Amino acid sequence: MIRTATPADIPVIRALIRELADYEKVPHEARATEAQLRDALFGEHPAVYAHIAADDTTGDPVGFALWFLNFSTWRGVHGIYLEDLYVRPTARGTGHGKALLTELARICVERGYQRLEWSVLDWNAPSIAFYESLGARPQDEWTVYRLTDEVLARLGRPV
Repeated sequence: MIRTATPADIPVIRALIRELADYEKVPHEARATEAQLRDALFGEHPAVYAHIAADDTTGDPVGFALWFLNFSTWRGVHGIYLEDLYVRPTARGTGHGKALLTELARICVERGYQRLEWSVLDWNAPSIAFYESLGARPQDEWTVYRLTDEVLARLGRPV
């Protein structure tokens, strides 16, 4: 069962983010607070969206997808950038990950978006195999760059 997240889901979304950070071996990077998530997802100007995967029997959350809109200047339309997709290990292999991606693909088709994109760590072979089994293909010609923390502050400092 996939459903749109509600404000009541904020604590579980934060917990799932922390579980994902542990899985990706960077627990110190998961610094988002419940207040930040509430503002981003449900504040005055929401810029991020989330869906919850729930156990079909109990209704308990077992995973989530957190995403936002991007824009293709070449195609002239929005797309979805999937920031995080995570399913708890006990629920993997039961279709929750595919159901989350299917819901995002449905939103793309319904709204005329032409891309659904995400990044995956090079070492995450199980996820890569899963994504490729759905027909996703890596964009080998692109390299992700990032500015954060002190480097971002230094570059963005007023001149």
